[in-house]
Order: sequence, then structure tokens, then C-alpha cells
Amino acid sequence: MPDEVISSLNLKPGDRALDATIGGGGHAIEILKRITPGGLLIGLDADASAVTITRERLKEFEPSLRVAHSNFRYLDTVLSKEGINSLDAALFDVGVSSFQLDDATRGFGLKQDGRLDMRMDPGLETSAFDIVNRYSEKDLSRIIREFGEERFHNRIARQIVAAREAKPIETTFELKEVIYRAVGPRRGYMKIDPATRTFQALRIAVNDELGSLEEGVKKAISFLRVGARICVISFHSLEDRIIKNLFKGYASLGMLKIITKKPLRPTCEETAGNPRARSARLRAAERL
Repeated sequence: MPDEVISSLNLKPGDRALDATIGGGGHAIEILKRITPGGLLIGLDADASAVTITRERLKEFEPSLRVAHSNFRYLDTVLSKEGINSLDAALFDVGVSSFQLDDATRGFGLKQDGRLDMRMDPGLETSAFDIVNRYSEKDLSRIIREFGEERFHNRIARQIVAAREAKPIETTFELKEVIYRAVGPRRGYMKIDPATRTFQALRIAVNDELGSLEEGVKKAISFLRVGARICVISFHSLEDRIIKNLFKGYASLGMLKIITKKPLRPTCEETAGNPRARSARLRAAERL
């Protein structure tokens, strides 16, 4: 949603901006075009490979760009190191990136087989393999229910525990087949792949995505100067609910004005060219 993001951020030359999830730099390029000359963009990403790729991709903007390998929950530390005490704009585009999904070695996706991992930052101690093969049936069921909103959470957790007794569940395809067995014939009538919600739940648990999102957005708001904008793109209801409630809470305190009464959604043209964008929801607010 590049057009909607740029319009909502209300950027101008000389602005200091934060891209808390710089990824491949798609949004960053458009931000840099509008804040230069004189502006500065601080880009963060929990994925070290994304930082390396994006630094090279955006090297022409180097004097106006700083890229750090960091989870956005620590954005206050990064900004302080850069001598930044206020921001004119902040962007969060949360969730897993396309190049992470497409890299089988990262173990995120359903379409390519790879070792179960799902760590956005490979330095994290716990991977999806650890959760699937070591957590109790009760904890697995809770994770799949809370973070995946999966109605068959008990059945799937039970099947995972039964399958791993024979051998560890090591790959994405192995886990997918276990889930298919748990769901049974009804999977043929589902609108999405029946493993989607379980994979989402495991990814959220591995990376503490919801906790990081709430902490990071709160910190970003604390850095916004009066009139500055914050935009958050989320991809499922749990993330969107957090942002909706945060913005409402700050608005009730007189700290934010909500720009998007309802979340903006991608156009039909965008989803036709990028089906992964179909669930995106953009919320924006302005610091008072």
C-alpha cells in the first residue's frame, strides 16, 4: 500500500522518519524521496539479512539513511544512539516479509519444504522446531487457539504430540501433513489452507510478535512531535485489534488524532498484482 502510506505520513523535505520494519526497502525508497534533501530515515529490521540487502539497495541515499539490525521493540535504544529525540513520521509494516516466506531455509511458508524455524532474527533461542517438538499438548493448543484463532486447536495439538512420539517433526511439509491429518476430510471445504492458522500462531509465538508490536508502537508514539504521523500496516485481526485499541486509548487521552476511522485496504489492482497484500489493513494517527 505505498500510495496510502505516503499520503497518510504527510512527509516533507527535512523530516526525520522511522521505518520500523524496513525489509527490502520498498516503503523506505518512497519515504526517502520525500524527506530529502535534509531529511533522515532510521530503518530497523530484526532480520540481519534484510539489513544487509537494504543497505546495498539504498546506498545512493546513504547520507540520509541509517539502517540498524534491531527488533522495533528496542527502537528507543536505536534512536538514542543516533541522537534522535523526536520524529516527524513513523511506519510499521508488520508480519513476515515476502523474501522470508520465499526462502525455504527460513521455515516460514507452506509452499516450500524446509526445516521448521520461523525466527525473524536467527539469533533468537527458540524456533518453531522447539515449540512443535518440546511444548506440552496444552501449551500447543493454547498457542494455536490464541495466536491462530484456529477452531481445531485441540485436535491439531493432539495430533502433533502423537506424531512426534514416532520421530521429531522437522520440516514445514511434515508439520503440514500432521495438521491435515488432524483436520481430516473437512479440509477440502476450507477457504484457506488448513495449516495457515497454525503456522501463523507458531510464527507469532516464536517472535513474540504481538508483545513486540505493542511495545514498539508505544515507544514510537512517545517520540512523535506534535503534528507527526504514525502508520501501521497489519495483516491479521490480532495485530489490527492491538493498533485499534492503542490508537483509541491515546486518542481518549488527547495525545493522538485518529486519521483512519476505519482501516484502509489495498485496491483490487494491488491485490491482483500482489495477492499477499489482500489482508493488509492500514491505520494512521497524528500526534497532538
